[in-house]
Amino acid sequence: MKEQNSIPVSKVERSAKFVTTGAKVGINYLKHYSKKMVNPNHSREELNKENAEDIYNALSKLKGSALKIAQMLSMDKNILPKVYSDKFSLAQYSAPPLSGPLIVRTFSKHFGKTPDQIYDTFNINSKHAASIGQVHQATKNGKKLAVKIQYPGVGDSISSDLRLVKPFAFRLLNMSEAELQVYMGEVEEKLLEETDYILEVQRSIHFSTVCKDLKNTIFPTYYPELSSKRIITMDWLEGIHLKDFLKKKPSQELRNKIGQALWDFYNFQQHELRAVHADPHPGNFLITPDDQLGIIDFGCIKEIPDDFYYPFFTCLFSNIFDDRHKTIEYFRKLGLILKSDTPKQVEFYYKNYKAMISLFAQPYQQAEFDFSKPAFFDELFAWSEEVTTNPKLKQARGAKHFLYFNRTNFGLYYILHDLQAQVKTDTFRPHRLNE
Repeated sequence: MKEQNSIPVSKVERSAKFVTTGAKVGINYLKHYSKKMVNPNHSREELNKENAEDIYNALSKLKGSALKIAQMLSMDKNILPKVYSDKFSLAQYSAPPLSGPLIVRTFSKHFGKTPDQIYDTFNINSKHAASIGQVHQATKNGKKLAVKIQYPGVGDSISSDLRLVKPFAFRLLNMSEAELQVYMGEVEEKLLEETDYILEVQRSIHFSTVCKDLKNTIFPTYYPELSSKRIITMDWLEGIHLKDFLKKKPSQELRNKIGQALWDFYNFQQHELRAVHADPHPGNFLITPDDQLGIIDFGCIKEIPDDFYYPFFTCLFSNIFDDRHKTIEYFRKLGLILKSDTPKQVEFYYKNYKAMISLFAQPYQQAEFDFSKPAFFDELFAWSEEVTTNPKLKQARGAKHFLYFNRTNFGLYYILHDLQAQVKTDTFRPHRLNE
């Protein structure tokens, strides 16, 4: 893959890139409608492919929050046409890497030394490159290390980048200003945390310690003395990403083993720690040679406050759904039904959110769940389609915590579906208000 020798850092440079890309997208639309005038049956497939290519190419050169949005959208099944999600998924671990001189400059800025002066050996060619940073291999004192380096200017351009992304998000997601503001506000908060590598090292050490007894799960050791606000040094974990793991056609037993490790990892955090790894994209996991699940990134952590956790999970694991009045009361606590709603609106949201949450709860309602079941995911896809096309359901409703909570849990569901895993779902049970 071709290396990138520079990143647009100033607001003017980054704005210009968005304007240029916007113009390309506009031209693509003109070409599409011109062809459609000649042939009314001409599909949007070519338009979507050209737009996906142009937008991804621009975001991959900008890196940072702009590319992170693409990565997040690639995980949200059915929100975008498949050609977009396929292209944007490259941001998970296959973005264009930075060149050697830029890497050396980053080390000189944060350590006052070059990589060769810090490590015994340092491979200037990156092993992986994603949205916010890229990973290099190094050695020190006989240990093989992974060195994650943040792209220059990423942490300083988040707010301005998100403002620039808005026009594309309006077109791609078809959201209103109010809806998009809720989405972007929560995303900005998490991105600011993700670009603070000192915070990430602290969290990584904490979570790898409290999760160390989880079965079939492994974490790297982190080295604060070799890390900074923009650089993280940790042990190198040998392994392959889930996509490559599945290409090897693993046995059902092994799929179940990895799936169970994922389920336990997420639900232990969610129900016992009330803070969860909220970036479940395949690039953050490795399958090691001894068939363990390696977790290599704790940049995005979502804390789950009691005033969200208890109302939500009490709805799932009690007889509240049998009582319309109580269900509406809990939906009000979660911001799904508003005081200003008319009786007709209350009934609409009561029926729809009850159906959606009941669907979400299915894996929890039995001791074991088969994530290969097509019927369950067909229903998930159908609801996803309904939410993205029905103006009433697209309104900005619900506590802001739903954004990363949904992203985490449905991201987990989709990975388990890719694995076709059969999982024991009663290992870590939700807590309820009456407990």
